[in-house]
Amino acid sequence: MSWKTRHRSFYYQGAPEPDDLHFKPAETALLVIDVQNTYLERPERATLDAAGQAHYDAWTPFHDRMNGMVIPRTAELLRLARKNGIECLFARIACQTKDGRDRSLSQKMPGWNNLLLPKDEHASQLVPQLAPQGDEIVVTKTTDSALTGTNLRLILHNLGIRNVICAGIFTDQCVSSTVRSLADESFQVVVVEDCCAAGSDLLHDQELAIINMIYCHVMTTDELKTMMKLS
Repeated sequence: MSWKTRHRSFYYQGAPEPDDLHFKPAETALLVIDVQNTYLERPERATLDAAGQAHYDAWTPFHDRMNGMVIPRTAELLRLARKNGIECLFARIACQTKDGRDRSLSQKMPGWNNLLLPKDEHASQLVPQLAPQGDEIVVTKTTDSALTGTNLRLILHNLGIRNVICAGIFTDQCVSSTVRSLADESFQVVVVEDCCAAGSDLLHDQELAIINMIYCHVMTTDELKTMMKLS
């Protein structure tokens, strides 16, 4: 099954296959979203109490996916993008103030999404494996969408970008919000499914089906490489 028939929601059952995509490298950007230290670093399991160990175990599949697939394949995409003249950009969650008073409401809500990530602290930095090189652009946001809370739309326009390839985390949150914003701004969007992750594979797969074909096209790294003739 190819990207043209995979991840179809209720709305697109039986719909015709999309046309081939023709992305010119000079008009295309690779956007890596929120792959930051805070999401990848963990304490030693043995130091945790029973509740902490249960939480640790629940998140182990995510960490396995990130370390075994998402980060290595995203690093390979970055290498190919740089080699082939595709602009590489990055988004990260970070607030300007130490106490986070400039955060959006969604990042002040109690629970898992209560994010206090001051811009200069280690937790808010992008992971070393996916670090920007040279003058590659990083936008800082306190929103889910990388467009809503930054000047990324203007940056893409000024760069002459028409197509955006998205990778990163979390598929059902910041990736999805960014993809929807890009689509609303009439960018053509590809989400690279094996360069993204959600808290669970179920959430990841559900969100891909929701956004596919209306806000973006979902494909694998290998399918993208074939489509754009990247080597």
